[in-house]
Amino acid sequence: MNLPLITVENLKTHFPLYGGVFSRQIGAVRAVDGVSFEIYEGETFGLVGESGCGKSTVGRSILRLLNPTQGKVVFQDNVLFDVDEKIWLPEEEMRLLRRNMQIIFQDPFASLDPRMSVGAIVSEGVVAHKLASRKEAAEMTIDLLERCGIAGENIGKYPHEFSGGQRQRISIARALSLSPKFLVCDEPIAALDVSIQAQILTLMQKLKQELMLTYLFISHDLGVIRYFCDRIAVMYLGSFVETGTSEQLFKNPQHPYTQALLSSMPVLDSGMTGERIVLKGNVPSPANPPSGCKFHTRCPYAMERCKSETPKMVERDAGHFAACWLLK
Repeated sequence: MNLPLITVENLKTHFPLYGGVFSRQIGAVRAVDGVSFEIYEGETFGLVGESGCGKSTVGRSILRLLNPTQGKVVFQDNVLFDVDEKIWLPEEEMRLLRRNMQIIFQDPFASLDPRMSVGAIVSEGVVAHKLASRKEAAEMTIDLLERCGIAGENIGKYPHEFSGGQRQRISIARALSLSPKFLVCDEPIAALDVSIQAQILTLMQKLKQELMLTYLFISHDLGVIRYFCDRIAVMYLGSFVETGTSEQLFKNPQHPYTQALLSSMPVLDSGMTGERIVLKGNVPSPANPPSGCKFHTRCPYAMERCKSETPKMVERDAGHFAACWLLK
């Protein structure tokens, strides 16, 4: 396999909570609480988990759209930040590096400026970085729009004149305008009709092969994650509980939380059988996560040890890791 394009070490992103008469900090929401992983050039790395588990915060923290609390991220031998060593890539260098790192947001209508034409939206980055003249940028914009399935003649229209699927195609064209190598795809099909989702996924797969892209694909849809991603990390309450290839996770899930997630998938093949695992209780608050294994309050196999000791990731198979005391 190729060398890692992105290396993430012990990433934590906490949001302070304030209260009292003097609005002092009384706690913190531990949105991301110590995750480490690598994304290799040319692959699609998936993040999956329940809403609120910290998936989107991971993607935005990597790009420094949110300020991390702790950890280190390296992109192509460039240290974007190392909080412990107090290393932060200077803003000007970070700005130049952003050409290679872009993001596709979940809601295309909210992420597109309604006051700007499609042409201005897609070419904005190119003009800001002075990579082309306005005429060249317009020609490039038409090419990008058509590559993403939008007729070039629509360059003068505004976001409200397009459907949800078309707006997401425009968002993808904008993300590709600076010829990036790495894309954070933050639930890019969640806000779309089911009939449109497959079209957008097909487009993204085609663009990945043509432009040699690398994806961090964030989703709560297990079916999409299974067939679209090469490797997958399962998140629960800000931490990874299991990582592995798509085949490893779906054929041989090791962690009880992963098993419960997979049991919730609809079974379309009448020849397949599987017992539905219903988790009891609610997801704890990330502002006050349980001690020990964070999943022990809902785990049907929880032991006394799970309540006090935090399990570490253990390799169960080549490249297949899980954090559970049952696996010791």
